[in-house]
Amino acid sequence: MTTAVGTVLVVEDEESIADVLTIALRYHRFEVMTAGSVREALALAGRTRPDVALLDVMLPDGDGRALGRQLRVQRPDLALVFLTARDSPAEIVGALGFGDDYITKPFDIDVVIARITAVLRRTRAADVLPQRPPLRYGDLELDESTYSVHRAGRTVELTPTEYALLRFLVRNGGRIVPKEELLRHVWQYEHTPPESTVVETYISYLRRKLDALGPPVITTRRGVGYGLA
Repeated sequence: MTTAVGTVLVVEDEESIADVLTIALRYHRFEVMTAGSVREALALAGRTRPDVALLDVMLPDGDGRALGRQLRVQRPDLALVFLTARDSPAEIVGALGFGDDYITKPFDIDVVIARITAVLRRTRAADVLPQRPPLRYGDLELDESTYSVHRAGRTVELTPTEYALLRFLVRNGGRIVPKEELLRHVWQYEHTPPESTVVETYISYLRRKLDALGPPVITTRRGVGYGLA
């Protein structure tokens, strides 16, 4: 019997799209649960533990982004991937402020599978051990058994992708990490998208949260990459 690689909650009100996603995900050994509304999704997420939620933004009884925020409160470790026809920069940046990826319709099903797989790689580290010592850099402390972050003893609430990015920077100490390296190791991109600003976007999210608790800790080497001060 083949072991599932993860569980996906698909929230999509168009049955034809939900069917395509379900068939493809199951073919790639994911367990799949489907919901066609915010109400159904909350009920499913409340009694099961999916690894990632694939959310349509426009649902018959609410907004998928609002649903994502509710799910993130209930399950801080739940990865969120948005799937929507809305493709304006403001929509994408807004969703990535608390989500982990954003896919626009019409989509290539292989891209959806690859994105979900990449999100799970960076949010479910396979090398985390129950008693693994915390990672420390300056006044930052990352607990790899609970995925929690503290700065100067105060809790910092991060999304799974923000955590993965900060963890990689901490593991590299004071070294300036090139943007291409961050895309490979944090986002699992084999080839750098020519117009990708995802690294810059998530660095700005991290700065906003970390700098609220102390002096600036993330440094920029223009044209090269990012590191910790």
